[in-house]
Amino acid sequence: MTKRAKQPPSTPSVQVIERMFHLLEVLAAREDAVSLKDISDKTGLHPSTAHRILNDLTIGRFVERPQAGSYRLGMRLLELGNLVKARLSVRDAALTPMRGLHKLIQQPVNLSLRQGDEIVYVERVFSERSGMQVVRAIGGRAPLHLTSVGKLFLACDPPQRVRDYATRTGLVGNTRNSLTQLAALERELLQCRQTGVARDNEELEIGVRCMAAGIYDDQGKLVAGLSISAPADRINENWLDKLRATAGEISAALGSAQPN
Repeated sequence: MTKRAKQPPSTPSVQVIERMFHLLEVLAAREDAVSLKDISDKTGLHPSTAHRILNDLTIGRFVERPQAGSYRLGMRLLELGNLVKARLSVRDAALTPMRGLHKLIQQPVNLSLRQGDEIVYVERVFSERSGMQVVRAIGGRAPLHLTSVGKLFLACDPPQRVRDYATRTGLVGNTRNSLTQLAALERELLQCRQTGVARDNEELEIGVRCMAAGIYDDQGKLVAGLSISAPADRINENWLDKLRATAGEISAALGSAQPN
């Protein structure tokens, strides 16, 4: 007899989460703010219970309270939705140009996005002929200051945010080449701003060097980075023009207004 795979539960196993979902659905059904009384009536929750959960959601910016006793969906949901949308749209726009770039240079081409203090690899095109073992799979993460794409994102931050990042992370290094001092990182970020590209000189892994260019949305905001990884002794500066052109092609597909 074949065992049937367990199906995920149709409702959350934690009651308060189920109630939270219900509250959000009620708010989503209305364009304007909803009174606590109406919310209580539609959800069947006691007003004090609904108020307590809504208050917690307000703290997290998932819900807004435009005036006492009324609620509507908050901007945090929009931010998270845009993040998911950006990931999907960037990957869709990037995959064919990435394959074209890989065909030209025969080295791994990576697409990465920022998530907090790390970059996340969301797509990669590579082949065995590159002579490089791919260590970080799709979904893998790495600290911003140790990667070429991460430096692009840090270069977009104001100086105080970079200092805050350095304080939070301690600028821990992976190799002898890692930038573990704030002054050295700031010099590198200045160069990134001036050239529009960033590099990883065996800072994440010994024997691997990378170069990256930014991908921008229709507001000119950096949303992702395109990078080339190669054995340290094979990196070729002539790839930069091809990398920039490919990143520009992906940005154009997103309807980008590239920054000057």
